[in-house]
Amino acid sequence: MQSMSSIATKTSYLNSLISETDTKLLDTRKTTPLNRIIEKLAVRIGGAINHRFGLYDMILIKDNHIDFAGGISNAIKRTKKYLKENNKNLEITVEARNIDEVADILNEGGITRILLDNLDYKTTKKAVELIGNKCETESSGRITEKNIVRYAKCGVNYVSVGELTHSIQNFDLSLKSV
Repeated sequence: MQSMSSIATKTSYLNSLISETDTKLLDTRKTTPLNRIIEKLAVRIGGAINHRFGLYDMILIKDNHIDFAGGISNAIKRTKKYLKENNKNLEITVEARNIDEVADILNEGGITRILLDNLDYKTTKKAVELIGNKCETESSGRITEKNIVRYAKCGVNYVSVGELTHSIQNFDLSLKSV
């Protein structure tokens, strides 16, 4: 109860910071072992959206996948082939580490969202302008209460904050009467 109250309260607070923008707050898949269901519920109670629940409900092509596949184009093509061969209909999000990777993702197409990972404000704004309405955008990596508004003002559709579930400080609740 202490942890869930802290998660919901922190989520609500971060949402209030970006309430003047169109950006939506997301959690991440980084949760306490065996507590994912209740932690993600606390995030929803706090007014944010669950990014994904597990590895089965969305494809997320991250930097290590891109490097292993030999580049973004190969990673996306292999993913699309896998989905087709296995008759799966899952959204694809691809992580971009710089503007060149954003351009590569856009050239390949067929992507639901581009995750702008650890980009500074200037690069994030430039990426959002380049992407336009071609797909959704998400800022992730080192997003905190101190910088969430600046990232939201870059025009991203989403900001994801792992801190909501993986490093929250519990409330000290007591059931003792005063």
